[in-house]
Amino acid sequence: MKREKLAESYFLKGYSCSQAVVLAYQDLIKLKKDDLLKLASPFGGGIGRLREVCGALSGALIVLGYLKGNPTTDLKKKEELYQTIQKIAAEFKKENGAIVCRELLHLRCASSPKPSKRNEKYYHARPCLKMVNSATRILEKYLD
Repeated sequence: MKREKLAESYFLKGYSCSQAVVLAYQDLIKLKKDDLLKLASPFGGGIGRLREVCGALSGALIVLGYLKGNPTTDLKKKEELYQTIQKIAAEFKKENGAIVCRELLHLRCASSPKPSKRNEKYYHARPCLKMVNSATRILEKYLD
C-alpha cells in the first residue's frame, strides 16, 4: 500500500503514469531519480501518447525488468520472465478491462503528441490514477 500511495502522489504531482510507478521503486533501483524519469518518460500516454500499452503497466514492467530481469540469452530464463510479465498483464487486464491505453480511455486512435494540462478536470475525467494504483499493487505481489 505504501508504494501504491507513493506512485499516486507522483502522478498527482504531474509525472506521467509510467514515471509515477517507476519512481515509487526508486529506493530499490540503483539509478538517480533523473535517470529513472528519463528511462520511463517514453512510456507515458501508452508510449508517447500513441495510446498503446498502458504507461502505468509499462512502468511496472520497467521495474520488474530492473529487479528481476534476465541479462542473459538463456531461453529458460527468458521464458520465466515472460511468464511473469504475462501473469501481471493478465491480472491488470482482469482488474481494468484492458492493457491498451486507448481502450482504457475509450479512444479510437492515437492522440496528439501534445501532453494534456494537468488539473482537476484532467484527473477527474481519466482513469489513469486508478491504473497507476493497479499496476503498482499488482507488481508488489510479484516482487515479494
